[in-house]
Amino acid sequence: MEQFKRTEKEFSFETEILKQGAYINALASNPETAPIYLTTAFNVEDLDDLYDRYEKKGFCYNRNRNPNRNALIELMTYAEGGEDSIICSSGMGAISTTIFSQVKCGDHIVSDMTLYGETIDIFKEVLPAYGVEVTFVDFTKLEEVERAIKSETKILYTETVSNPMITVVDIDGAAKLAHDNNCILVVDNTFMTSVAFRPIAHGADLVINSLTKFANGHSDAVCGSVTGKAELIQKAYRYQVLLGNTADAFTSWLVQRGMRTMSLRIEKQMKNAAKLAKALEESPYVLKVNHPSLMSHPQHELAMKLFGNEYSCGGMLSIVLPDSMEKINLFMRKLNLAHYAMTLGGYRTTLAHPVSSSHYDTPEEERAKMGITLGLIRISVGIEKAEDLIHDFLEALNVYKE
Repeated sequence: MEQFKRTEKEFSFETEILKQGAYINALASNPETAPIYLTTAFNVEDLDDLYDRYEKKGFCYNRNRNPNRNALIELMTYAEGGEDSIICSSGMGAISTTIFSQVKCGDHIVSDMTLYGETIDIFKEVLPAYGVEVTFVDFTKLEEVERAIKSETKILYTETVSNPMITVVDIDGAAKLAHDNNCILVVDNTFMTSVAFRPIAHGADLVINSLTKFANGHSDAVCGSVTGKAELIQKAYRYQVLLGNTADAFTSWLVQRGMRTMSLRIEKQMKNAAKLAKALEESPYVLKVNHPSLMSHPQHELAMKLFGNEYSCGGMLSIVLPDSMEKINLFMRKLNLAHYAMTLGGYRTTLAHPVSSSHYDTPEEERAKMGITLGLIRISVGIEKAEDLIHDFLEALNVYKE
């Protein structure tokens, strides 16, 4: 093979130390695991070569395109069943890029009232400064969504399963409402992932995933994605490049590696979550358990229709304990397997306290409307043996005996 910039001319040591070994000159195609392209740029021979790269959408500069990011784009586009994707530096980067690329001053968004707290912060604190109005309603009641739609409405925004209340939205119905009113439906699918549910197949136009969570699954990479119709994704890509929130090569490589075992992990996590939810519902010390697999869940029938069975209702659940910070602390310290973490979706079971984390900045009155109380604990279920998890939780709950 012809070597790039090959010459017989010899330079000084201080120059050659920069030049020697800079390019792979032996045949190194089709490695078993994709290499990590930790380079900011790719060299070209001349301007003709540069413009050929432009035309073929080849690699020139890392912020615009990177082989590892493109590989993850290909994987996510398949996983969610879309036409194209972008890969962002975080889940919040994916959310903000999606919104900013699809609305302008004077537009209106109808959003679910129960969302990840920082998504709500964008809608309440950032968008009004740019002349975008947001109305919050309960998306489990589509009649409320329909009443909130105006002629200026451009987006209906929801999560498949809400954070942290674990409510379930009728995505088919929301999509019909959106399209009947010339809007797009944006769905955050982080909690369910494409393993359990594909919103695009149910009419969603754009699907967001915080790949930091279940998709990567190892709590070692921060990343996000948006998947959907090619026309909408191209608008988002243009904004993404200008905002500079593209994911780096190593993170993209890590997430792609994590996704290879996604089906194995998430199927186990969902089964564990259903078993744990059932056991916790039977505990006299738990006031309420939120998980769609339970008959007591208000959207149980809808969940069975969307997700198939009780063991496919997601790896996230939340429980309500008595409003005592002292007892909650005792309970957390007593647990051996589950640990507090400001993330979710990893292979180990973790806890979060929404009042102290995801909804810390949400006014108490608004938290109350969502059902987020001091005693609400969000649980991200891991791949431990279900019986071990159940025993550990039930033992720790004995602190409420005292």
